[in-house]
Amino acid sequence: MKRYVVIGGVAGGMSAAARLRRLDAESEIVVLEKSGHVSYANCGLPYYVGGVIHNEEALHLQTPDSLWKRFRIDVRVGAEVTAIASFAKTITYVQRGIIHELTYDKLILSPGAAPIRPNIPGMERALSLRNIEDVEAMASAISRLPESVAIIGGGFIGIELAENLRHRGISTSVIEAQDQVLAPLDPEMATFVTAELQRHGVKLYLGAALVSIEDETVTLADGVVVPAEVLIMSIGVKPEVVLARSAGLLIGERGGIAVNDFNITSDPDIYAIGDAAEKLDAVDGSATLVPLANIANRQGRVVADHIAGKKIRTVPSQGTAIVKVFDLTIATSGWNEKRLKAAGKEYVVIHNHPSSHAGYYPGSQGMSLKLLVDPISQNILGIQGVGREGVDKRIDVVATAMRGGITAPELADLELAYAPPFSSAKDPVNMLGYIAENVLSGLTPTAQWHEVEEKMAEGYSILDVRSVGEVNRGTLPGALNIPIDEIRERSSELPTGKILVTCQVGQRGHAATRLLREMGYEAINLDGGYMTWSNSPANKQLREKVSK
Repeated sequence: MKRYVVIGGVAGGMSAAARLRRLDAESEIVVLEKSGHVSYANCGLPYYVGGVIHNEEALHLQTPDSLWKRFRIDVRVGAEVTAIASFAKTITYVQRGIIHELTYDKLILSPGAAPIRPNIPGMERALSLRNIEDVEAMASAISRLPESVAIIGGGFIGIELAENLRHRGISTSVIEAQDQVLAPLDPEMATFVTAELQRHGVKLYLGAALVSIEDETVTLADGVVVPAEVLIMSIGVKPEVVLARSAGLLIGERGGIAVNDFNITSDPDIYAIGDAAEKLDAVDGSATLVPLANIANRQGRVVADHIAGKKIRTVPSQGTAIVKVFDLTIATSGWNEKRLKAAGKEYVVIHNHPSSHAGYYPGSQGMSLKLLVDPISQNILGIQGVGREGVDKRIDVVATAMRGGITAPELADLELAYAPPFSSAKDPVNMLGYIAENVLSGLTPTAQWHEVEEKMAEGYSILDVRSVGEVNRGTLPGALNIPIDEIRERSSELPTGKILVTCQVGQRGHAATRLLREMGYEAINLDGGYMTWSNSPANKQLREKVSK
């Protein structure tokens, strides 16, 4: 009888073990989990800290007993694997102080990723959030309602924790070394999140490096001292590769365990899945690290199917992710502009600010979408969305389109469910397709928010085609205002030469640009309009300064 051993019993490991049992009723399946708990909901941990999830037991999806009763899977918790002898196909682990040795036919590594903890004096008092033991320690510290909590890191987990701590009424600071929160977003999208955090009382220290940790404070590189009765470290994770390296397995260029299309490591009898394993990037086919539970679960199933001899599909990773920040939903898939620019890739940017459903039906909410497109193939390279309602389904539709090879203009062809309470006759996803078709075909040339000064230096005059009332609430520096409906009658007032057109979100700007080009002007539209321009970090600061 064959024995399959799984190291790590959370998302990927337990998915592999359960799928193996469904495909093979006889083989022995052993799961070794270092912590005291197995098959729990990591993604729910911040919400337990915040009291949104009241019962810790709700986080436990299965127990060793339930897994044995249903699947006859031998789960051993508190079992720390200390060595893998791949040549002999044995592992050594310690449980309750006793050293054990176990042979295997196939070994599945799913040790996850460890929180990054910089070597700064006082770091021992910083809490991290990875497992049930961590969340119990953090919940205990928070239950005492400390005067202040400082979170180092403005990524997904750090921001989720900030929301949940404010939910408990605790004074909370987020310290982020980059100039923005949520690195997967581009800066003009991240400003919406910054505003939402500040609106709910989260103190933000952006572009701030931690240099020292004191008893109840931390000090930043610029000398600012931040209250931190409780300190939480959330600056990211790194793949757990100690065991893999000691077993002589190949470690990839991104620092994770290198695997092939079937998640086989450099040893044909050892697989690696989840946060510890490198993935195949969907955009360029390079190695990448994507620490997401749904990918770990998918990889666990792929490995089980491969061991059982079933045909499997190679699935590259898009990195689709979503997070709730108070009343906002933020979601992404694929690459952002920063990464495309750093890689030297050609791309086209499209911003849109549609409503969640038909504006005439009560309760419609605005959202902001950013689409990144390959100008040659017209394939979708990435999508970002921020809004109060409806963002999740739009990102999911576009992520599905990316997986299916649907091009950006073809988003206009998607037949999506429509009724006034749910969408518009032209869904926001369809609108992205229409805009992509106009831009990629050359029908309506566009400029980006960060290109305005450059265009002005090239001799472009700025024409704002919104109403007088809208312009009075803010416009681009030096803009001439002629509402779109008055352009024909006031054509004598139009500037000579090249014109950069702006409106609120780009829609009227598109119509005005087309009209001006038909009238013989060299006109281009400001993509995303005044809303995108004004919410970019530098321009937002300029606008706020002027308004004061």
